[in-house]
Amino acid sequence: MAAGRIGLWALGGFLVLVGLVLGLGGAWLASLGGSLYYVLTGLGCLVSGVLICRGRRLGTWVYLAVFLLTLLWALWEVRADFWQLLPRIGGPLFILVYMLMPWVQRAFAAQPARKTPARFLPLAVAAGGVAVLASAGLTSQGSVSAMPASTSALPQSTAVELDDNWEHYGRTLSGTRYSPASAITPANASNLEVAWTYRTGDIAANYPKTTSAFMFQATPIKVGDTLYFCTPHDIVVALDADTGKEKWRHDPKTDDTGVAMLVCRGVSYFQTQEAVSDCPRRILVGTIDGRMIALDAQTGKRCQSFGTNGEISLRDGLGPMKPGHQYSTSPATIIGNAAVVGGFVLDGVATNLPSGVVRAFDARDGKLLWAWDIGRPEGAQLKPDEIFTTGTPNAWTLFSADPELGLVYVPTGNSTPDFFGGNRTPVSDKYSSSVVALDAKTGQARWHFQTVHHDLWDYDIGSQPVLIDLPTPGGTVPTLIQPTKHGEIYLLDRRDGKPLATVEERAVPKGDIPEERYAPTQPWSTGMHSFTPAPLVEKDMWGATPLDQMWCRIQFRQMRYQGKFTPPSTHRTLQYPGNFGVIDWGSVAVDEARGLMIVNTSGMPLTVRLVPRKEADKQLVASAGNGHKGLSPQYGTPYAVDFAPFLSPLGLPCNAPPWGTLAAVDLKTKKLVWEKPLGTTRDHAPLGIAVPGVFNLGGAVVTKGGVTFIAATIDNYLRAFDTTTGKLLWEGRLPAGGQANPMTYTSSRSGKQYVVIAAGGHGFMGTTPGDYVIAYALPD
Repeated sequence: MAAGRIGLWALGGFLVLVGLVLGLGGAWLASLGGSLYYVLTGLGCLVSGVLICRGRRLGTWVYLAVFLLTLLWALWEVRADFWQLLPRIGGPLFILVYMLMPWVQRAFAAQPARKTPARFLPLAVAAGGVAVLASAGLTSQGSVSAMPASTSALPQSTAVELDDNWEHYGRTLSGTRYSPASAITPANASNLEVAWTYRTGDIAANYPKTTSAFMFQATPIKVGDTLYFCTPHDIVVALDADTGKEKWRHDPKTDDTGVAMLVCRGVSYFQTQEAVSDCPRRILVGTIDGRMIALDAQTGKRCQSFGTNGEISLRDGLGPMKPGHQYSTSPATIIGNAAVVGGFVLDGVATNLPSGVVRAFDARDGKLLWAWDIGRPEGAQLKPDEIFTTGTPNAWTLFSADPELGLVYVPTGNSTPDFFGGNRTPVSDKYSSSVVALDAKTGQARWHFQTVHHDLWDYDIGSQPVLIDLPTPGGTVPTLIQPTKHGEIYLLDRRDGKPLATVEERAVPKGDIPEERYAPTQPWSTGMHSFTPAPLVEKDMWGATPLDQMWCRIQFRQMRYQGKFTPPSTHRTLQYPGNFGVIDWGSVAVDEARGLMIVNTSGMPLTVRLVPRKEADKQLVASAGNGHKGLSPQYGTPYAVDFAPFLSPLGLPCNAPPWGTLAAVDLKTKKLVWEKPLGTTRDHAPLGIAVPGVFNLGGAVVTKGGVTFIAATIDNYLRAFDTTTGKLLWEGRLPAGGQANPMTYTSSRSGKQYVVIAAGGHGFMGTTPGDYVIAYALPD
């Protein structure tokens, strides 16, 4: 009897504790204008707990009332969304079921008898459980089937090659990531299996002194029967495309001192049309320590005709800099004899970081052909004692090109730093967060289109522009698709940059920082389907339990939030989407045979606060000037910035799933065709709980066979989807994170179609590290 009494005290005491937390937290939330549910539930749990401690079965009935209130409230807030219902209902239902356990009922029976209709309790609980299960069964788990695709083929872009090589990062200079390979279809994709695996050896265990984050983001290119790619330390590897056997390997012995993230997204292929002394076919790679190296595509030996000993310095003209403040992460774009390259500039450090200059080098000898430096007159040459303009918007991601128009399309970032722009020059403001068309021969800007005015959110363009030829009532128009971090996709005439789908300037909030200036409007691409997430409201807050969900609601109510373009402030603000974006460097893929654009999206909010200089400097001094937690110094401005993902105390996102989707848009109608959650939390959640729709970084490839391949997610899978319907056809387990764009090709020797992915993880995302390149194919 004593044990039963102690059990009731424990149960009742637990409910009293929960009631106190919910009641006090709920009162706080209510004072901020939030939901009253938590106050009422807290009071109910307190009453229930006290009664149970006193051995009163009435406490169970009070808790049943609390549970039914919770069920009704949850259904009212989120309807039948299972993954939003679960944290609202799961814990309370577990407690209720526990109350029905025989040992609890025996403990009540041992107390003095009181008239309570206990015989109806199991029925009430069963009814509640049925309601939960029924509502859960109604959910679509975030899937959307909006409309049938028109499946109208696009004319082949002028840059599309007729063979099955993959000579550029996005297969062609157009960057559509569309392959004519057709052996793998929706009917047989489920039979895919590993064909071969190669390991690079470029992993942290082999670099014990390295403090940099490893990110294996490379997409191999294929020329003839050979694959070429680079590793995080810029080791270039050539593999047999059928067997995965190494043909050659070149290690440039890069110095990773000061480099925050080790990234090499790919290499470039160049074939000269002229007689040269060596290397008529060559591979170019930019390195983390500021070099461009040319290698013989056949042997891997350095091309002596290129620069000095096969390399040139990409630091020439950039002035003094600290290691890691500027380096190449993306391959050069080859157009004619020019290798056009930008560079990554470390965000958030200072105003006087190296220039964001875009340069073209002769792929034959490495000589500088031109430089686009927005702080200098176009065409002006540097004098020996001059450097390119510091602090200008950089161009770190992939470029595209149209040889017929003679244009290179360059996506730009911001002047440093990202979250304060009061010191930016008018010309920097003009070209930041834009796609700029440069003359491939002279480097002069022909046109530009800006996707964010006076960007204060780090919404630089990470996505490669995608070039298609779009049928219109007035004829076929050479078109550029520009995805963005904030979710808008702009459709432009790539000849002059004019919108082909309506762009509307909308008023946005003005901030309160006296040293800052603010753009009054921002451009919304209203003529295209938008992937900008809906503005957050309190009921969108999420958590594993009602307690951490309440915490997220309180934080949400405390922050300043006025939608996507909420300006940063010294009062903490919420930025949604965050600076990893809705669409980042993975860009979009276009199925040219079906006229469908495949888009993978992510939605992770940020909390942002500008920290006044005196306060920031104290924190920076205390941490030896290397940043304090999420603090970026932004030297040269009146404010540092403190930003971090909006997470609960348990480390879970405060916004509800899905956090990532895969979708298709009909380019003829510009409407959504289908949208599905992408990936699960299996590899990160406790007990392997697989919440669908997760954060992802990378992109897709589409094929003539009607299959879309994508990895990108925080779970370790490569997946195949039916391009037309979005149906999941197959998923292959990867040994490490697949934060890279896959590629595919048909072998000219075996006739087999291979799908290849680099699986090495992402140091900042916390996915499984590795050094794998894996090819999948159908069985013989």
